[in-house]
Amino acid sequence: MEVDTKLEAATARTRRVPVRGLSRPAGGPALATALGVRCAAAPTLAGFHVSAAPQASLRELEARVKSVKNIEKITKSMKMIAATRLGRAQRAMDSAVAFGDANEELFKQAEVEAPKDSERELFVVVSSDRGLCGGIHSSVSKKTRAAVAELAKAGGEQPSIIVLGEKAKGQLSRALPNNLVLSFNQIGKGVPTYEDALAISTTILKHNIPFDKVNIVYNKYVSSLSFESAITTVHTEEALLNAPKFGAYEIEEGVSRDLAEFSLTNSIFYTLVEGHASEINSRRNAMDNASKNAGDMITSLNLLYNRGRQAKITNELIDIITGASSL
Repeated sequence: MEVDTKLEAATARTRRVPVRGLSRPAGGPALATALGVRCAAAPTLAGFHVSAAPQASLRELEARVKSVKNIEKITKSMKMIAATRLGRAQRAMDSAVAFGDANEELFKQAEVEAPKDSERELFVVVSSDRGLCGGIHSSVSKKTRAAVAELAKAGGEQPSIIVLGEKAKGQLSRALPNNLVLSFNQIGKGVPTYEDALAISTTILKHNIPFDKVNIVYNKYVSSLSFESAITTVHTEEALLNAPKFGAYEIEEGVSRDLAEFSLTNSIFYTLVEGHASEINSRRNAMDNASKNAGDMITSLNLLYNRGRQAKITNELIDIITGASSL
């Protein structure tokens, strides 16, 4: 292709210069703006303007591409690790759900209800110490805040809150600092065991925190793509003794207390395990989305880099043509 150009020399002479293989570059003046660089005015070539990206800007873009590629490697590795751990977490969850089902069946068959005059509620919020898993920790915190607000709206007494995990603790300590009475850390490093749940329930009972009902807030595993925050209720020894069908049996002294403690441990165990599976699944999805976003960013940065490089080469050609025409 042949393009006729007008280049004004110092002598004000006009000369026709044939240039082959030169086409109108994409971007024009907007290129420097897109790269975030201020450029001096480039020569005018047959009615179009070329904005060149300085070498420093190209190097900066190249460094950004390299940085994002390194981040992409990290997120892909974390996704693979989460996918590997998810299988074990799901198997543990399938086994632990039986403990929760047994609790619910017991309370249902015995027709257990919280005392009508119950005013003291205890919330146990299940999270972990680890992040990079989407909004899973914010979800239980939001659920807890909503439940406490609803209780306050109904005129109930301010509940006590126990937090399992540093992530939810950090959020609730800002929103409800006066309600927090106890917290546990070192949660989420591995699949929770029954010994972990027993240690937590024993510590809670040793602190003699007054309550008439326990509400455990946790993340319920829905599918491989989603979870939801839920609340499960654990009843006290008093509620068990006052249950219509539970009182029909002759029970030895101390059995009702042991059963109440056992029910609390069971509920903490299965909510810990199900919350752990939800967290691992959410982390895998979060790292998958992060890897895709990194790939899109790399594509965009490469496009900007190539446009800047093309503009630089084009302007160098223009400089050569300008110099040749002034001879």
